[in-house]
Amino acid sequence: MARSVYVTGIGRGDGRQVVELGVMELLSRRSGRVGVFRPLAHDGPDPIYDLLRSRYRLSQPAGTVVGLGYDEAAAVLAEKGTDELVSHLVGRFHTVARDYEAVLVLGTDYADTGLPAELALNARLANEFGASVLPVVAGTDHEPEALAAEVRNAHHAYASLGCDVIAMLANRVPDGHAAEVARVLGGQLPVPVYVLPEDPALAAPTVSQVVDALGAEVLQGDPDGLARDVRGFVFGGATLPTFLPALTEGCMVITPGDRADLVVGSLAAHAAGSPAIAGVLLTTDRRPGEETMALAARLSPGTPVLAVSAGSFPTAAELMTVEGRLTTATPRKAEIALGLFESHVDTGRLAQRLSVVRSGRVTPMMFEHELIERSRSDRRHIVLPEGSEERVLRAAEVLLRRGVCDLTLLGDETAIRKRVAELGLDLGLLEPDEVFEGQGASARVVNPEDSPLRERFAGAIAKHPLRREIVATVVVNEMVDFGSATFAFRLAEEIGATTDDAVRAFTAAVDIFRLRDLWHRIRTTPMPTAVRDRLEQETNRVLERGARSLLLNRPQPIVISADIARYRDGVRALADQVPAWLPAPLSERVAAQAATAADDGAPLALATEVYHLIQLFPLLDVLDIADIAERDAHEVAELYFALNAHLEITRLIGAVGDLDYDRRWAGLARLALRDDLYESLRLLTLDIASATDPEDLVSEKLDYWEQTNRSRLARARATLTEIFGVTRHDLATLSVAARQVRSLAGTSESATVV
Repeated sequence: MARSVYVTGIGRGDGRQVVELGVMELLSRRSGRVGVFRPLAHDGPDPIYDLLRSRYRLSQPAGTVVGLGYDEAAAVLAEKGTDELVSHLVGRFHTVARDYEAVLVLGTDYADTGLPAELALNARLANEFGASVLPVVAGTDHEPEALAAEVRNAHHAYASLGCDVIAMLANRVPDGHAAEVARVLGGQLPVPVYVLPEDPALAAPTVSQVVDALGAEVLQGDPDGLARDVRGFVFGGATLPTFLPALTEGCMVITPGDRADLVVGSLAAHAAGSPAIAGVLLTTDRRPGEETMALAARLSPGTPVLAVSAGSFPTAAELMTVEGRLTTATPRKAEIALGLFESHVDTGRLAQRLSVVRSGRVTPMMFEHELIERSRSDRRHIVLPEGSEERVLRAAEVLLRRGVCDLTLLGDETAIRKRVAELGLDLGLLEPDEVFEGQGASARVVNPEDSPLRERFAGAIAKHPLRREIVATVVVNEMVDFGSATFAFRLAEEIGATTDDAVRAFTAAVDIFRLRDLWHRIRTTPMPTAVRDRLEQETNRVLERGARSLLLNRPQPIVISADIARYRDGVRALADQVPAWLPAPLSERVAAQAATAADDGAPLALATEVYHLIQLFPLLDVLDIADIAERDAHEVAELYFALNAHLEITRLIGAVGDLDYDRRWAGLARLALRDDLYESLRLLTLDIASATDPEDLVSEKLDYWEQTNRSRLARARATLTEIFGVTRHDLATLSVAARQVRSLAGTSESATVV
């Protein structure tokens, strides 16, 4: 015979879904086969059963879960009486009990059931099922003494009807009353009494649940935004300066749809993190203009903007009836509910009172529960890198809610707090100097870049017996994370680089082009994932070309610190001036790429910086030329980019990039052509710089070079003009073009002056 637990109540609004979820967690820890039975059910979906089925991978046939619908039960009760109704439900229950080691019974919900004496019916069903009873009493709107009396009365009611009451639970108790209620009830009943405080995150509906309740239209918002909790409402009617101070953490802004100033102001405040809102709800069947919505998408692309046709007052009245629900669409609320249950219920003692015989078979779910219990009993401190990553933050909330461990998140504190707010999470992050005094798990942020721990442990790494392995692991992980798993393979395939060569080139290129800071900003700035991936992929272009250049042009093996010192400051000094040196078509292309990314949700300034990045790669050649010719780097850079535009070498490089490279040798030939064109531009710039005076204008330098190479330039231009006239270029035509450009290098009368 299966051991059964009957979770019931004495009225509506007790939030017993939290208890049902917690009991299911206890049963699944001890048994590999747990069934669910709901004697009476309303028509339509059953959110809590769907959640239990999904979370605990229940294989129970759906047709066995429900005894009868409420309308059917009322008809049986009216025609044949209570005994016939109970007899039918008992038969249905035993159909489930025969196949499972334990059964969770979900009692009636007192919500328009049409059944008289509902408490007595629940008590009789529990007795007929042979199930222990776990009554839940609502703690809302009760003073401590009144709630204690309500719990005592509920226990007496079920016990007097012959029920095996194993514990009493007061749920949704105002946080300020929980301790007092526990004190008043202590020792007054023959069974354990547990007090669960109201958790705002459970009571708060998600934005998605608000959409469903109001039938709202979603004008903007991604799945993460729709999953945010709505912790309050702020009604917008005042001017923007008066309105902004009224915003609260997690609030939903409700305003007429023609108040574009409040829409933009709310989203701007959210983007700045002061404070992070749940979303914006527009009323009166009005919509902002296209320009306003485009600006809203750029300010905070994931934040929901909803619209309804009703006015603000009827909308507000309807919103006040919307409460958070545990469903399959709110896994975060399920974790919060379990954390609340496990924090305030002595689960070990309750499990003993349930008297469920532990199964000899260990399922994956049981194994997971065992690990969690062992962790909670001997709580440790865990450090999580990549502290601003969504998957890390979501996992951190689960661990904290369940009291599994204390956490330290590594990363920039401002960025992490902003990302936490953006995702609608509640980690309760401690301030840097704050001492945690609570009973549960805690979390804080440590920034490795500026933490005092950095200096404290720097010497320890140098003395660590595995220091080489630690450094190697960090570097390789970074290379795989940002350069992709095939980074080293591609360099080996293209230029014969060893893995050691690839790692050295990667490390130097990342520092020279300041990629770590850029990657950090890309990953911590709110934007759609697809756009973030595009920006990261674009940064890989300069990473790969920079690494190739170092491997092809610098003494081998690369001395990382020496090459960083040679190029980093020079690249940084010239970077801001490069956009002004680019030819107009190239500048327009970069601007168009950045605008497209901005339209898709990336900040325009960040997108522009990313798409300009590949244009910094030639600065490596510029700095080499300046060193060889003993010229100012700014002078050489200006000449380099002017010569590039003069000979339209960028156009040729673009054509090379359009070649097919689906086969290995075609791809290698394409890369070799591109390298030849850059090498030719490098040599030509060196020729001209060496043959002219530093004081000459760039135009004068180019004129001098033209005059001294008139005949060769004429032949080269004739060939290049013919090639540019071809609609589609192939490897043969571009090889000829590269040869013509290369033939110009070292041909002037200054060629021997180096």
